[in-house]
Amino acid sequence: MKLLLPILIVLLGSHDFARANPAPRVGREVASKYFEKQNSDAGEQGEEADSSSKPSSYSSSGPSDHYLALHFGKMMNSTAYEWGTESKQTNVGDFTTGLTYRVGEWKNSMDLNIRIDFIQFNVTGNGEPKPLKMSILPLITFPDAAAKFPLYFGFGMGPGVFFRQSDGEASLALDYQLIAGARFFDVFENAGFFIESGLKNHLQLWNSGQFNGTFLSAGAV
Repeated sequence: MKLLLPILIVLLGSHDFARANPAPRVGREVASKYFEKQNSDAGEQGEEADSSSKPSSYSSSGPSDHYLALHFGKMMNSTAYEWGTESKQTNVGDFTTGLTYRVGEWKNSMDLNIRIDFIQFNVTGNGEPKPLKMSILPLITFPDAAAKFPLYFGFGMGPGVFFRQSDGEASLALDYQLIAGARFFDVFENAGFFIESGLKNHLQLWNSGQFNGTFLSAGAV
């Protein structure tokens, strides 16, 4: 009897210990569930890392993209030399109209544009129609439109083609423009307006005729 009592105490203690600390579950099923959980956790961490490394998407619009500007204006003070007559003529310029298309950014701080410009002239002649010229100018303006600074300056040079010209005068010219203006984008949704002034000059090819004039124009962007 004295021997059975210690044995019973040991058995009861080991039973309580086993209930408090169950044996670990082993086997193929338990192992597969463990690896499935590990793979799932690793996948979630990878997705979080990818999402954090990817830049946030955004929509870019407005002056940083290509834009089209339409203008109409008046030639102000102007002078013509050896054009139509051998004498000097003043107030020869009539009106100017055209469009400017932003091709892209140039030198990271300026814009490269293409300008198509039409100018009509009041050159003294023998009853001929008023000369009409179209200019195609690569135009550099700064600062770039993406800066959204309202004031801008520019210079352009290119060929000019006369659709109507005085008798005996060259039908081709070398045009150059020096401009300054103010532009305001997105005044109404994606549309804005601008005002511009400067010089519009040309030298006629294969003769000595030339034109120097100032202008003032306005339009929509």
